[in-house]
Amino acid sequence: MSAVLQKVSLYLKMIKFSHSIFALPFAFTAALIAASGVPSFGQILWITVAMVGARSGAMGLNRIIDRKIDRDNPRTAGREIPKGLIKISEAVGFVILSFGCMIIAAFMLNPLCLILSPIAIGVLFLYSFTKRFTWTAHFVLGLAISAAPLGAWIAIKGTFDPAILPLAVAVIFWLAGFDVLYALQDVEFDTKYGLFSIPRKFGIGKSLLFSRTFHAAAYGLLVLNGVLFRLGMPYWLGMIVTAGLFLYEHSLVKKDDLSRLDMAFFNMNGYISMTVFLFTLADFLI
Repeated sequence: MSAVLQKVSLYLKMIKFSHSIFALPFAFTAALIAASGVPSFGQILWITVAMVGARSGAMGLNRIIDRKIDRDNPRTAGREIPKGLIKISEAVGFVILSFGCMIIAAFMLNPLCLILSPIAIGVLFLYSFTKRFTWTAHFVLGLAISAAPLGAWIAIKGTFDPAILPLAVAVIFWLAGFDVLYALQDVEFDTKYGLFSIPRKFGIGKSLLFSRTFHAAAYGLLVLNGVLFRLGMPYWLGMIVTAGLFLYEHSLVKKDDLSRLDMAFFNMNGYISMTVFLFTLADFLI
């Protein structure tokens, strides 16, 4: 049993399972708005399975495709595949299982979710290659993650509605903003290896400005989301907290001091997505 638990732990580390907190709250936020309240237990269950399956499959796929890059990058050389702790065949099996769970969940939700699931997988697959040829890779990742609110909306409604686009685009800019910060760690390696990113193309100073601009756009779209759906006081209180979190996040990272980058990347962005969800939930409960 201990060997099984150790293997499971390795898979969870490989896909950084704890980072699921980033996108899942935005999926739940969209589900709340689509349902005009708390969705049914079955809907919540299958949305969760779909989102976790999609993200796990995407991370596993990325680790497989990037295994040689990870091996050569000192920051990532200790990951499970480069170290030989997880075999390629095992990782492939994990990816198939994860995407299989996503497709089953889509089937359980409604026909449109099932029809669109291959497109979502395709975007996730595409992202893993984009940093090899374009510095806009941050936005491709954002597009992939924006499937969380879009997918949750469709899961509840069974149809696509342009009204959910401000929330989905907000997720794109939110993700791109903190992914630019994350990429600051690898500027030298990316330059040497021929990989593309905003920090490599524009430098640290301009990248920080890009990140702040993207997050300002994300915040503006979150405000527009509240206006379009006529959300109440709890949501707007959440927007005040969210603004404070964005400001604090960017106070942590400076051109000449990247020492607190991990905190800015993980802690603050997890707090931001949870804040938007919890205050939206409060809006519908109160």
